Amino acid sequence: MAVDTSTRTSVEFWFDPSCPWAWMTSRWVDEVAKHRDLDVTWNIMSLAVLNEDNDVSDDYRAFFPRALRYTRLVAAVKELHGQDSVKPLYDALGSRIHPGGSTDPDEVIPAALAEAGLPAELAAFAETDEYDEPMRASHFDGIGRVGQDVGTPVIAVNGVAFFGPVISPAPKGEQALALWDGVVAAAGYEGFFELKRSRTTGPVFD
Repeated sequence: MAVDTSTRTSVEFWFDPSCPWAWMTSRWVDEVAKHRDLDVTWNIMSLAVLNEDNDVSDDYRAFFPRALRYTRLVAAVKELHGQDSVKPLYDALGSRIHPGGSTDPDEVIPAALAEAGLPAELAAFAETDEYDEPMRASHFDGIGRVGQDVGTPVIAVNGVAFFGPVISPAPKGEQALALWDGVVAAAGYEGFFELKRSRTTGPVFD
């Protein structure tokens, strides 16, 4: 399949490493990027921050400390090692958390840092709030573009932002491109706000 290089598309993607739906959407964006000239910037957002003032179940709230460790780690890595380190770390974390099924950050974090070629001592930043200010700034930058009543992922394409799409499994090839074109076209209409139906499947990792 030929790569379309006629225009370069600016894409910003906000993710929480713990969110399986963001992971699925990120795999779709990766697939589209194989065939389209996308310039993707990967940004951190936080389900813990998003829900800090919300009334959520005890089980969901109990998940936030673990999720926060991953978001703090990514924020620290971006500040200390630059934007180019964010996506390799996200890939390494997400592959262990989602298709790998690991729920133990003490196992996930060292292995992910090693895979991403990052220093092992960075794991300490998952335990501190040292980089919470840039983490929260990134979160509110993304969520501020789409509204507080959504979640992760948030995507902006050439400055037009939207939540989602929530998909499972991540489409491949022509199907991925068709979905991309449709979502971008819909989001580009100023008066378009919402399209939704009930989920009939959970995340299908492949």
